[in-house]
Amino acid sequence: MVYISKVYTKFGDQGDTMLASGDTVGKDTARVASYGEVDELNAVLGMLRVELLRAQSSSVGDQGAFLGELDLSLARIQQELFDLGAELAEPGAVAGKARLRVEDSDVTRIEQELDALNDALSPLTSFILPGGGPVGATAHLARTVCRRAERQAVSLSRHEPVRGEALRYLNRLSDYLFVVARAAAHRLGHAEVLWDTRRRSGSAST
Repeated sequence: MVYISKVYTKFGDQGDTMLASGDTVGKDTARVASYGEVDELNAVLGMLRVELLRAQSSSVGDQGAFLGELDLSLARIQQELFDLGAELAEPGAVAGKARLRVEDSDVTRIEQELDALNDALSPLTSFILPGGGPVGATAHLARTVCRRAERQAVSLSRHEPVRGEALRYLNRLSDYLFVVARAAAHRLGHAEVLWDTRRRSGSAST
């Protein structure tokens, strides 16, 4: 059980923080940066869920069911990200000592949900720009933050042990969020903006 009676402790005023293992490290270390990125990703997923709630208030037909199912998935993923953050904050996780961590079964579930969403979409013939309505745009933002969290976790793994499950989870989650952005645009009636590679040649000839 977590019990927090005071928000500030002044412990970190000199730039240090304490890991879940009890070790004191600098706030600018790769491990702290890694679980900090995961925390930011979780916050952006919270924003995405707020946009889902807004969209539900004006949904028609089966849009409400789609948004509700998506919200349930994101709620679960937020819990899993907190587990991942706890894992990254505990150096002993690789040795199997972490109390909380993500597993390959979590990765598999994300893959299954990703495939189900993607099956209803037409194949891409061009890269798309972030957009596609409020839900889609926020999902794209979450995707980019997830990629950054993955890069930071990979950077950490170059110097300290990180479980492969953690890296796979972040990699697959970014793919999932890309498909969520596309599916939301499609289901909510927002056009996807394609990357127009011809615009430069066209502008040069005018």
